[in-house]
This record gives sequence, C-alpha cells and structure tokens, in this order.
Amino acid sequence: MIKKSFTDEKLSNYADICMSYLVSDANILAQFMDFAGYDPNQLRNSVGSKAMAMALMEYFAKNEPALLAMCANSAIEVKDFMNFWQNQNHS
Repeated sequence: MIKKSFTDEKLSNYADICMSYLVSDANILAQFMDFAGYDPNQLRNSVGSKAMAMALMEYFAKNEPALLAMCANSAIEVKDFMNFWQNQNHS
C-alpha cells in the first residue's frame, strides 16, 4: 500500500486507479510524465501526494482516449470521474 500524505479518500482512490492504469502501459506512463513534467525520480517521490493525485486526475480529464480506456478498465463512470475532478478544481 502506498502511504498517502493527504486524507481525501475518494481522491486517493481515484489516484490509485489512475496510477494502476498508467503503470500497465509504458507509453501512457511516459505521456503522463511529459504532461505533468515529472522525471522518474520526481514521479517516485510524488506518489501518494495530493499534488500527484491532482496531476493524475487532470491528465485523464484532459485526455479523453486515456480517460475512456481507464474508466472502462476500472468500471468507473466517466461522468462520475469528471464531476469529481470538476468539484476538486472549484473547491
């Protein structure tokens, strides 16, 4: 289990799902790292942080093909993911 440095359980769960999807495909992981500006060390050091969780959410929210695939793989409703992401950005 990854140690979390924040307490938002739903955000943490979404981040875990997003990360699980990313690590299953090296190309998608590389795209995320480019998007978020992480090198491998920064990625490792950021796992479990709120900043990483938000970067994961934003990556998928702004990458429709990846969002649809991740949601289908994880049995998540796209609208639920997007509603949660939008609420995080307006709170």
